[in-house]
This record gives sequence, structure tokens and C-alpha cells, in this order.
Amino acid sequence: MQGNIDLLLDHPLGALLGYFTVAILGLVIFLSFFEMVTKYNCWEEIRKGNLAVAMATGGKIFGICNILRFSIQAGASIYETMKWSLVGFLLLLLAYFLFEFLTPVFSIDDEIAADNRAVGFTALLISVSLSYVIGAAIS
Repeated sequence: MQGNIDLLLDHPLGALLGYFTVAILGLVIFLSFFEMVTKYNCWEEIRKGNLAVAMATGGKIFGICNILRFSIQAGASIYETMKWSLVGFLLLLLAYFLFEFLTPVFSIDDEIAADNRAVGFTALLISVSLSYVIGAAIS
């Protein structure tokens, strides 16, 4: 069975579908972890028009996908890609907690939930920027 999977992944179309599947699953799983650690419901707030949450969530989506991109480029196999994307995500999640911790004058989550767009935009930029640093370290 393993030999058939490896043979499929050796074909360019099979590799494309394999990496795409890993990226989609990674995005869904990693984004759900972000959803669990925030004080607000991202999709409910976005549905209500909360632009700060949309920016922060968009930054997380971009950051996760960017890390997945670097993981695909760096990995010799789909399994390596999965390993490095998990490591990259954990670093991005750590950065999220550090951002909240290093801003003691107010709660990042509370400000984003209250539609503070300046904080949402800053969260977006932190996620995007750090995803490039993490990605460079991966590759």
C-alpha cells in the first residue's frame, strides 16, 4: 500500500494533489486551533461585519498558508512538509501568545472583538511578517 502511495506522489499531478490536500487540511486544522485560543468566535464576528476580526483572521490565514508554502519548498517529501508546517504553525501560535502577553496595557483579543481596526491590522501584519521569518528559517 505504501509503495502505491509513494508511486502516486512521484507523479507531478499526484504530488500537486498531495501537497494541495496537505495544505488545505493544514489550513483548516491550524486555523481551528487559532479559533480555540481566541476569546471571540472569528466567523460569527466576521459575519457581523467586524473588520478587525476579519483582518486578524486574514493575517492568520495568510501566515499559515505562507508557512505551508515554505514547508512545501523545503520538504523533500510530503511527510517533511507536514512536519515543518506543524513546527512553523507552533511558532506562529507562540508569536500570537507573545503578542498578547507583551501588550499588557490592553487585551489584544478584547480589542479585536470590539472592532479596534488598528489592533486588527497590527495583528495581521505580525502574522504575515513572522510567517516570512519562520518560512525563511524552515527553508
